[in-house]
Amino acid sequence: MKITIVGRQLNVRDDQRIMVEKKLAKFDKFFGDEAAAVVTFSRKRNNKTLEVTITEGAMICRAEAEEETFQIALDRTMEAIERQLRKNKTRLEKRLRSGAFVSEYPEEEVEEEPEFRIRTKTFNLKPMSVEEAILQMNLLGHQFFVFINDATNKTSVVYCRKDGDYGLIEPE
Repeated sequence: MKITIVGRQLNVRDDQRIMVEKKLAKFDKFFGDEAAAVVTFSRKRNNKTLEVTITEGAMICRAEAEEETFQIALDRTMEAIERQLRKNKTRLEKRLRSGAFVSEYPEEEVEEEPEFRIRTKTFNLKPMSVEEAILQMNLLGHQFFVFINDATNKTSVVYCRKDGDYGLIEPE
């Protein structure tokens, strides 16, 4: 696994780099050599924030933790990623290394995610500005809204972020 460590407005110490590499090494049995991990260290308010994103092909595992120390935040993110892998074990076995889950998680311990229940909804997309789409999303009380961006004439998505700001997803 290729590991990239980023410090946002701070320098990441060598001992922190070693700690991250050691903790991420336990996921090598699940992911192939082409997997890439990006670990971002930052500070928010008085807490330390650590974000770990592991990608392999089209699959992305991501976890973020805000704690008093980076060590605790790293432990929380590792637990979260491990929990994601465990919950989706059956689906992931086809995409990750074969045999990765054989002895790691005995069957009686695992509370696997049930089959996906998909509800389909259809509607007409209307060209509108980003601001108009955010207004429409808020009026509907939704967390995201799909629309055709009148500036680019492409399908886009606006969403409400955890920090209260808004995000825009646009295709390339």
